[in-house]
Amino acid sequence: MEENFFDRVGGAQTFENLVSHFYALVSIDPILRPMYPDEDLKAAAERLSLFLQQYWGGPHTYSDTRGHPRLRARHAQFPINLAARDAWIRAMKSAVDDLEIDLADREELWSYLEMAAHSMVNLPD
Repeated sequence: MEENFFDRVGGAQTFENLVSHFYALVSIDPILRPMYPDEDLKAAAERLSLFLQQYWGGPHTYSDTRGHPRLRARHAQFPINLAARDAWIRAMKSAVDDLEIDLADREELWSYLEMAAHSMVNLPD
């Protein structure tokens, strides 16, 4: 039986590492940090980790606790312009590049994340 992406890259720990690195950068980014209330930063990290784990073939904890991901609808309340998208991409690219996973898997992961970032833009510059 073929391993799915989630298992192949190291399971939950890999996604937790990715999200931890990403949110360490979010916490100091002048564009991204204001989007997160202090009391929500940790919860936002947990939600992202659970979403990514589920998306890539891991447990369905995200949907079990939050329902359908509805990414665009959940992000509609946040003003996401090109500068915010680019800041998100920079932070996430750093986090992806830090993962110790196969190059083909890294490229597949990055391709999805970059596409998702572009699709979240909801304000013209």
